[in-house]
Amino acid sequence: MTADQLRFSGQRFSVEYHLQGSAADARRHADLLCIDQTVEAADHVIPAGPIRSELLGRVERFEGLGDGVHAALLTFPIELLDGTMSRLLHMSFGMASLQGGVRLSNLILPDVALSRMAGPRLGTAGLRAQLEVPVRPLVCAVLKPLGLNPDALAELAYEFALGGVDLIKDDQSLGDHPFCPFNERVSRCAEAIAAASKETGRTCLYAPHVFGPWPTLFERATLAKQAGAGAILICPGLTGYDAVAALSGLTALSLPLLLHPDFLGSHYVGRDSGIAPAVLFGLLPRLAGADISIYPAYGLDYPVTQADCRGIAQACRTELGTLSPTFPTAAGRMNASRIEEMMALYGSDVVFILGSEIRRDPTQIRDACRTFLHVIERTSQMNLYI
Repeated sequence: MTADQLRFSGQRFSVEYHLQGSAADARRHADLLCIDQTVEAADHVIPAGPIRSELLGRVERFEGLGDGVHAALLTFPIELLDGTMSRLLHMSFGMASLQGGVRLSNLILPDVALSRMAGPRLGTAGLRAQLEVPVRPLVCAVLKPLGLNPDALAELAYEFALGGVDLIKDDQSLGDHPFCPFNERVSRCAEAIAAASKETGRTCLYAPHVFGPWPTLFERATLAKQAGAGAILICPGLTGYDAVAALSGLTALSLPLLLHPDFLGSHYVGRDSGIAPAVLFGLLPRLAGADISIYPAYGLDYPVTQADCRGIAQACRTELGTLSPTFPTAAGRMNASRIEEMMALYGSDVVFILGSEIRRDPTQIRDACRTFLHVIERTSQMNLYI
């Protein structure tokens, strides 16, 4: 097929960028992105016909936001996507990510493109049904610190499960270590959680951290399920988003996925470049297949604001074709004193991540978990939150 025989449907997807500089400089940057995000070629080698008239990006809207920031909405033909996360990332921010003063602020896909994305396997409703928790926020405890052996982590998991938490996840630092082999850790922790669940009569899902190149990652996910794990923790910054989508689409696995932001921080910490938190922690995880997206809460030592968290939650929940919603999270030194504040922001569809704070008294872990859950249930019953 020659260049002049290319055919396009006319359907396009939209990408919004925030560009730094004067209006003239920002507009030139927007025009440059139309080329760099598609053919990435000098003007004299771009042939006339469909490539120039249809394939190149188009600036559909350009406006100033104040303080030297301008928003540019660009559209690209839907034929440039193929349903993979890697292609979507390339088309929306691939070459732009190498340039200064440009931030990916939004990504809008038509239904035909959304229908090809993995999306959450269970979503908020499916995960609630599996856990038999119809209304209140979910609670997820974390197995840490790195350095504990499988027996110590299993004992900690047992205490968490007796305390009534809904999920227990590996810390993202846990790998396959001589002092804590992956296979042994997963088996011991899954057994401990199953034993505690039998005592409490409540479902508690264990999410081990799977990692490594695809064949190894797939083997670890399969082994985790065989050992009794009820979910999977994965870090897309380390494995790639297509690994997440592949796990989400595996019928033989069929486990909910928790995504951790390890290695993704440099994408959002600078406000004049990178990727907006709502896209990085909300939209992209949801498209890839996250049932739960983990990210830092505001009010900590991370450059995350309350507005950022609100935007992430909206991206996790807003109507997106037929894709199910993803749970946002409240993570980072969470304790009972922040429950009301977090629920005022998120409502009930949120997962509280409990790490070190819940273990201030190592002899009272299960009681601390029960107290935390009691405050959540009481706050939920106040009917003050959506």
